[in-house]
Amino acid sequence: MTLFSYLCRMASIKPSTPKGTRDFSPAEMAKRNYIFDTIKSVFRKYGYQQIETPAMENLSTLMGKYGEEGDKLIFKILNSGDYLSKVNPQKLTTHNSQLITGEISEKALRYDLTVPFARYVVMHQNDITLPFKRFQVQPVWRADRPQKGRYREFYQCDADVVGSNSLLNEAEFILIYDEALSNLGLTDFTIKINNRKILSGIAEVIGKPDQIIDLTVAIDKLDKIGLDGVIKELNEKGFTDNDIEKLKPVILLEGSNAEKLESLRKALKHSEVGLKGCDEIDEIFAYHEHFKLQKATVELDITLARGLNYYTGAIFEVKTNEAAMGSIGGGGRYDDLTGMFGLKGLTGVGISFGADRIYDVLEELKLFPEAANQTTKVLICCFDKAGETYSLSFLQELRGRNISTELYPAGAKIKKQLDYANNKNIPYTIVIGSDEMESGLLTFKNMQTGEQEKLSTEMIVAMLSE
Repeated sequence: MTLFSYLCRMASIKPSTPKGTRDFSPAEMAKRNYIFDTIKSVFRKYGYQQIETPAMENLSTLMGKYGEEGDKLIFKILNSGDYLSKVNPQKLTTHNSQLITGEISEKALRYDLTVPFARYVVMHQNDITLPFKRFQVQPVWRADRPQKGRYREFYQCDADVVGSNSLLNEAEFILIYDEALSNLGLTDFTIKINNRKILSGIAEVIGKPDQIIDLTVAIDKLDKIGLDGVIKELNEKGFTDNDIEKLKPVILLEGSNAEKLESLRKALKHSEVGLKGCDEIDEIFAYHEHFKLQKATVELDITLARGLNYYTGAIFEVKTNEAAMGSIGGGGRYDDLTGMFGLKGLTGVGISFGADRIYDVLEELKLFPEAANQTTKVLICCFDKAGETYSLSFLQELRGRNISTELYPAGAKIKKQLDYANNKNIPYTIVIGSDEMESGLLTFKNMQTGEQEKLSTEMIVAMLSE
């Protein structure tokens, strides 16, 4: 193949992004930042401070923290250089990548923000004050099958507190979800809550305490595969028909939160750990007798399992009832997560907002405010170079007053400049020609209404500052 034919072939290949990833336009970024800024403002109000961690972590940091299914979704990064040279040739002949993963990959893209945060706490334990309340807004990566509302690269907005076992933290996380999502315009969403101790108690009562992970992974899929699907999966994991008959009344609990708790206490009366879970849920609800929620409904849901190994206490999941979408948030308590990194006895609890799914929901419901699309408030348009020079000091004055302002370079027709303002959703324009320079009164136009008037620079500043 000649160089010319190779270049022609390459030129014919259309560029693309990897499946499950996306580019974001300026308009989309304005909307995304509206979500991030809204959530961040609520985090700060509750005393959380922002940190960041690297996009990649050591593979050993991540593996074994998310369960068998989660580990499969971790994106591994190949070692640099000739990464196969040190691998045992016999392993290569098996054509089994699992046997050599640890030898050819020492790093991975982070799967979530919680495990890296636990690693951060352990490494910086002498520099932080407990309880340590942090929030983090960064992308994560999962080798999942892309579909609507599910991406391989997506942002999480996390808040966690470590060093406090008070259930006030869980109660406040419900308030944070309620306030942030209400501020974003959602009016009907459910915050589901459960406790891993209750799930452990259920496994204990049916005589399968060692299969708590199998149990939680299965019932966590109830919404996706239905009761028959859950039963089939449990059967495959060794649960008998008798076990499942004992599970059904608990899994299919109905009634108010108080009625569900009462039924659970009866079912778990012989399980100390199960009753402890009921007590913790009860205490969280007791806190909320003193709080008033804006829009959220809080529901005790025993089928909520969140199949992540590190949760040990309360677990959360948030779903909107206004759009067909999976969970838009979730989290829970992880009493022993930092213990995996050598720091014992440090409890933690955290939540996460699914920013990408929240974006899709707000877009579908048309809840983004018009201001979210505006990056510039006013555009200065000039007929010629003299007008451009005349406007420079006024341009600097507007920006000095924190009014986002652009000056369109001289030389283009005024119609083209006004089209530019419309295409960028800029609400106001200032036109400067010879008449404006002579009188000192500039043509100020509202691009939405079409109204325009001659105003002094002082009057324009006053209007734009409102």
